[in-house]
Amino acid sequence: MTESPYQAIKRSIADGIATRRYTAGEVLPSEHELCRTFGVARMTVNRAMRELAAEKLVRRVPGVGTFVAEPAAQSGLVELRNIADEIAERGHRHSAQVFALGTTVPDGAVTAMFALPAGGELYHSAILHCENGTPIQYEDRLVEPALAPDYLRQDFARITPSEYLVQVAPVQEVAHTVQAIAAPQDIARHLELAPMEPCLLVTRRTWSRNRLAALTKLYYPGSRFMLVGRFMPKR
Repeated sequence: MTESPYQAIKRSIADGIATRRYTAGEVLPSEHELCRTFGVARMTVNRAMRELAAEKLVRRVPGVGTFVAEPAAQSGLVELRNIADEIAERGHRHSAQVFALGTTVPDGAVTAMFALPAGGELYHSAILHCENGTPIQYEDRLVEPALAPDYLRQDFARITPSEYLVQVAPVQEVAHTVQAIAAPQDIARHLELAPMEPCLLVTRRTWSRNRLAALTKLYYPGSRFMLVGRFMPKR
């Protein structure tokens, strides 16, 4: 059966990715260039690129271009991992941007969760973590000051909150919940989510010295991240 023009374009790009002619993160030829190379209309090229994006082989950034997709990042579902270590294990570079670091008076539900007195304060941080410059996790964290009194003095562009807290407040227990959500507008912007792209929210509670030490919300781009888990059933 003869290939249609859009299938030929799609196969050419997919083969180029498979053979590493195009490498992860590399910008692909523009639709205009592909139209000229293959002698086809722009709608033909657009269809090929849409299907490649749906198959997670490429990532389209409106107004910027189309890039070879990075392999989906992974994190252990039941483990407590430092994202900087996870990224380093993949041979990639971690970087972080701190958007908030200070104190906050939480709402009633969180106040009760931490067993705070009325008007009690928690430390708050909001940090965007990137892998080779691509946003992979937005971390919003509340911390019990009594367990990490020097939290606000840390340089979280250099050391992650997870790494610091493990040192000063050894983890006694961890609980996770996982949800698929529509990301709040500001978080969608930080994570560079495409329109209608799903967001994965992992809510983590950690205890230390018989107290709730931190409540953390971790937002991930659904197309560039997956959680994995493995366990042995009890016999």
